[in-house]
Amino acid sequence: MVKTNKFEKSFGPVGSSAGQFILIFGIIICFFSLSGVILILIGGFVGFTSTSTKIDFDRKMFKFSNNLFGFIPIGKWIPIDLKMKLGIKKSNKVWRTYSRSNRSIDIDSTDFYVYLLDANHKEIIPLIKKNNLDSAKHEIDFLSEKLGLKIV
Repeated sequence: MVKTNKFEKSFGPVGSSAGQFILIFGIIICFFSLSGVILILIGGFVGFTSTSTKIDFDRKMFKFSNNLFGFIPIGKWIPIDLKMKLGIKKSNKVWRTYSRSNRSIDIDSTDFYVYLLDANHKEIIPLIKKNNLDSAKHEIDFLSEKLGLKIV
């Protein structure tokens, strides 16, 4: 059984919406000129590129991937060692952009990530992203049971 966990867009929420706008503008331009294809490619890349993690419970492997254009995964499978551990980390991210009148727009998000840790308690990759601590604890218990890893 393979479980896929999606994370955020690679260019943030502002870059993602700008890329989608460029994509729509490129589609409109294609009716008049073939140069709109370049805008479609750029807009699709910026607007839909994201990150995700796949966990294969049967083979005990994981894959952190960048999904180009939202559907082309780039990454490699790595086996899970029994010395690895699981941990929860709180993340506070703020995405900031400036308007033409030099006003800042801040978009903040507080999330909890379930990380895969090595034997020295250093973070390897995030496995799951949750909005609150209770659901992150539920997921870390599930992963610990399925993969046979200890919780830190």
